[in-house]
Amino acid sequence: MEKTDFLSHSFMNRVIKGRYLLLMFLPCLLYYLIFKYLPMFGVVISFQNYNLFKGIWESDWVGFKNYLMFFKNPDFLIIIRNTFLLGLYNLIFGFPAPIILAILLNEVTKGVFKRFVQTVSYLPHFISNVVVAGMVVMFLSPSTGMINSFIEWLGFEPINFLMKPDYFRSIYVISDIWQHVGWETIIYLAALTAIDPQLYEAAKIDGANRWKQMLNVTLPGMAPTIIILLILHVGRVLEVGFEKVFLLYNPATYETADVIGTYVYRTGIIGGNYSYATAIDLFTGLISLILVYGTNLLSRKVSETSLW
Repeated sequence: MEKTDFLSHSFMNRVIKGRYLLLMFLPCLLYYLIFKYLPMFGVVISFQNYNLFKGIWESDWVGFKNYLMFFKNPDFLIIIRNTFLLGLYNLIFGFPAPIILAILLNEVTKGVFKRFVQTVSYLPHFISNVVVAGMVVMFLSPSTGMINSFIEWLGFEPINFLMKPDYFRSIYVISDIWQHVGWETIIYLAALTAIDPQLYEAAKIDGANRWKQMLNVTLPGMAPTIIILLILHVGRVLEVGFEKVFLLYNPATYETADVIGTYVYRTGIIGGNYSYATAIDLFTGLISLILVYGTNLLSRKVSETSLW
């Protein structure tokens, strides 16, 4: 049997052997092919003056005109700043939150209480952004909101939080942490289960209290997982969730709330400038790629954990 025939036969045997696993993987593969890879062809319109009626093949090529238009736009720095700051604040305050919650849950000895806290913290993840935004609006209402009712009870004037640009970033970050902290804790709890219990026993014998056990056993055991997720989170700094921002912002808060996603929506979908919107989106993707690559390179220099 020739080498190529042997490899082909071996490959088919592995396919047949793992046919059920491959069948389970098929929906995931189709999802990424249809919604992630095939649309990549559409980025060519960022170099065109795309006409919906002419199509991609007949539209005029304009090179980097759309990119230069975005860079020269007076709102360019404002949009980039808003997007970066929202993503940065979410990274600074949102990324450690599930780690802290996972460590606290790991220290809980009563199983009933632990399961109750886990369930309560997971549930908001399954609430749609529309409902979450509605809850935020309801709680912060200057007339009937719970927060302003408490402020009035203290003797102060109610605050229209959603009309003040200074409050928008805090509202977005806090609501995002509340919505996703429990769900993101799952992967850290899984990482904690992989830590050898004998390490804790050895630490106790050496006289380590709970705090020192956390610093010298728990955190080092979670470190590889933390580093991998940190790299991925850094890559998503500019990919601030469009839905929640769109549902919470208004013209009064544009100066701090208008991000790349909402700007692309207004120019691309509402304004019909598809080429310009595609150029902005591709620019964002390239920046995210640079952030992931740079963070991964830094991770390889300071530790042995990296994406590749």
